[in-house]
Amino acid sequence: MTKKDKSELKIKAIENGTVIDHITANKAIYILKVLGLPDSETQNVTIAMNVSSGEIGRKDILKIENRELDYQELNQIALIAPKATINIIRNFEPVKKYKSVLPDKITSILKCTNPKCITNYENEPITPIFNVIQDYPPVVRCHYCEKLIKTEDIEKQFE
Repeated sequence: MTKKDKSELKIKAIENGTVIDHITANKAIYILKVLGLPDSETQNVTIAMNVSSGEIGRKDILKIENRELDYQELNQIALIAPKATINIIRNFEPVKKYKSVLPDKITSILKCTNPKCITNYENEPITPIFNVIQDYPPVVRCHYCEKLIKTEDIEKQFE
């Protein structure tokens, strides 16, 4: 075993599920919250945080066993970790690989920071809709009141 082999931390491979790599350092917890994970006592989730990365300096990694993320969940991840890569694993092999990409519109997962926006009135059950203005770092605009919401305000909603 070489010196490099001894110094690397190995995380157990998963048979089936999703691996999210290149998450912005220290943001994996936000992704867990958005995805509602772990969603049961038997849900296995592995988290590696603040791991060295030649590509982005420091990164987080999530391994979610026995769950393949859908398109809406991939959009949510893009809002928090715009440089993430998502691998769908079956029988220990990656079968699909996605780059995190923000859609043109985001619905439901954010709240408008404008207290006077119609989406924040309790007696108005209106789903928030945001138009993506900038991919990286993410900036969105409320469809209803046109308030710009910048990355730091987006991140505060997941804390």
